[in-house]
Amino acid sequence: MTDGGGPTDDGARGGGDGPSARSPRERAFDALDRLVAASATERILISGSALLLSVAIGFVLVLAAGRMTSCEAAAYSLFGVGFCYDPILVYDSLFLGAFGDVAANPLNGQLATTVSETTVLVFTGVAVAVAFKAGVFNIGGQGQLVFGALASAVTVYAVSGAFSGVVGTLVLVPLGLAAGALVGGIWGAIPGALKAYADANEVITTIMLNFVATSFALYLASGPFKDPESFANQTRSLPEFALFPQPLFPGRTDASLLALALAVAVAVGVAYLLRRTPFGYDVRTSGIQPEAAEYGGVDAARTVVASMALSGALAGVGGAVYVLTIAGNFQTGVPDYGFDGITVSILAGNNPVGAVAAALLFGVLKSGSIVVDVGTDVPPQLVGVLRGLIVLFVAMPEFFRMIGARVDVRDRFGGSREAVATDGGEEP
Repeated sequence: MTDGGGPTDDGARGGGDGPSARSPRERAFDALDRLVAASATERILISGSALLLSVAIGFVLVLAAGRMTSCEAAAYSLFGVGFCYDPILVYDSLFLGAFGDVAANPLNGQLATTVSETTVLVFTGVAVAVAFKAGVFNIGGQGQLVFGALASAVTVYAVSGAFSGVVGTLVLVPLGLAAGALVGGIWGAIPGALKAYADANEVITTIMLNFVATSFALYLASGPFKDPESFANQTRSLPEFALFPQPLFPGRTDASLLALALAVAVAVGVAYLLRRTPFGYDVRTSGIQPEAAEYGGVDAARTVVASMALSGALAGVGGAVYVLTIAGNFQTGVPDYGFDGITVSILAGNNPVGAVAAALLFGVLKSGSIVVDVGTDVPPQLVGVLRGLIVLFVAMPEFFRMIGARVDVRDRFGGSREAVATDGGEEP
């Protein structure tokens, strides 16, 4: 009993401070605190353990699916039981197949596919990371990428007739990247302005603008900018000299190490911008605590608009790279690089440099899935499940760490261990 005749705060929670006296909610909060405070080495170990766990679960799923499938001969045997699918072969194809036969041909076609997928995902991952750093959830990367791709294709084709050869490459490739950045940046600034000055929820506005972008791009690609010689909804093909040079992948036109090098350079540059410049300081402080940033002289509204414009510009450059390396023109049905960029950013902990490694993992999984589909009898749906497991298990610890670092979970859900008294003497 206290002097006032009531039970102590500790007693109200079960008496005592030992681990056994803590409620499940308190223990969950403590675990979240430890996750938030984890060092870089600990986070790598957590992600590695999550990857191994996802592989183990996927191993069991492949075996189970193999038992429910009919086949003439077992592809894998365990404890005298036959299975139609070989999980070891599946994972070997999924991870190592993405690099092809490097010993026989270091620059093989499968590696080219991995490079092309990774390159675009670096741009979209870094784009989302910039917005997240500012405390804004940019779910509109896909729309920004689509508009950037369309702007790049139309602009480059419009002026390609005035150039040729090496000069054309030196002029048109930067022009296409600039067009994608400009249009993507404008499309990203719109939801940023709506959030900053009209308090509109950026999640809703960016999702809605995705539909606007894809629908309007479909109209343009099937109407004013349509290739009259094609039945598909696409723009005219760009001349080869207007695309990224691809000297190291003979016979392939969809991968460029120069484009990958540009993506890595952009990721490093954005990391420097966020960590070493006044603008980066404004972005980070606005994302952590807008009110404190305003008190310190930061224009939080302008920073939100600028960060969303930069985020959209990076996604737009990703769309331009997609056109100038993989597609060669704008086509409707652009892959969901913008949405994948969200997971890439989460997996990287919103670190632009870390987004390179996360994008490589995604690129490997996408490219390796093709090898599994072609080289094994495993259905594509099961391959998709295995990819989803890997992404989910590896990304979720980092996702919860990010949420725990940004949100005062105890105050939000009433789980504070030490309630703070207000000036009026009442607990909030």
